[in-house]
Amino acid sequence: QVQLKESGGGLVQAGGSLGLSCAASGRTFNGYGVGWFRQAPGKEREFVASITRSGGYTIYADSVKGRFSISSDNAKTTVYLQMNSLRPEDTAVYYCAARAGYSSSDYRVYDFWGQGTQVTVSS
Repeated sequence: QVQLKESGGGLVQAGGSLGLSCAASGRTFNGYGVGWFRQAPGKEREFVASITRSGGYTIYADSVKGRFSISSDNAKTTVYLQMNSLRPEDTAVYYCAARAGYSSSDYRVYDFWGQGTQVTVSS
């Protein structure tokens, strides 16, 4: 069982930066794929980025490539999402999720989810 907790959300102006953290408790992320997803009001949950620690394999949504960066710490207990050049359309609740094995852009294959953290980008 993996328990996840996101932190780092908040309010930022367009063009600014925010860093999100996803901390694991109960075990490390070793052997797990971790993804970041977001959901804006009235919209479906959307893939943002994911990382598979073994091999350092990462995937990004086209909408965030070049602006967001996903990484993890050496202890494999925290996954980060650095968000730069934020836009109003990035406003959403951001969730991290984990699954055994490789990460995926499909939210349906993830078994464990955090409670989410709000990111609001003002224009």
